[in-house]
Amino acid sequence: MHKLKLVIYYLFIQKLPHSRLWGGFNSFRRWYVAKALKLMPNDKQSKFENGVYISDAKNLKIGTHVRVNEHVFLQGKISIGNYVMIAPNVAIYTNSHEFADLETPMVLQGDTETNAVVIENNAWLGRNVVVLPGITVGEGSIVGANSVVTKNVAPFTVVGGVPAKLIKTRS
Repeated sequence: MHKLKLVIYYLFIQKLPHSRLWGGFNSFRRWYVAKALKLMPNDKQSKFENGVYISDAKNLKIGTHVRVNEHVFLQGKISIGNYVMIAPNVAIYTNSHEFADLETPMVLQGDTETNAVVIENNAWLGRNVVVLPGITVGEGSIVGANSVVTKNVAPFTVVGGVPAKLIKTRS
């Protein structure tokens, strides 16, 4: 039944227009993600915009007062805390492709093991950020636009770049 609900999400719910066109679209999408997929609470302060890809709804947990903007890619076991902002086009990965065997084509080597990603409370991921497997983005941290997060982000820091590096601490 859960897979059927995810199919309905992809066929209809995900394609509803952005909430800027009419707030009711976000309300309905948020209600569906909360009640049918059971991914998040149905609080009125949260936004769950159009085009969000969910690869594994059973292993995705989203807190309250969370903003997930359009075209976000959520792969695998991810925990998103409360008061988190995720800008458009962010990709969060929990596994990758194997490539160690030089004799076997990479496409035939399979995937790496899943490494959960944790986005702690009050974090902000800027537009086009990529978060790699096994990363924890600390509480109150900010990841600048177009950054690739390859290492854990300490709480209350600002990071940016490719790979993401410390820019400053928040005080």
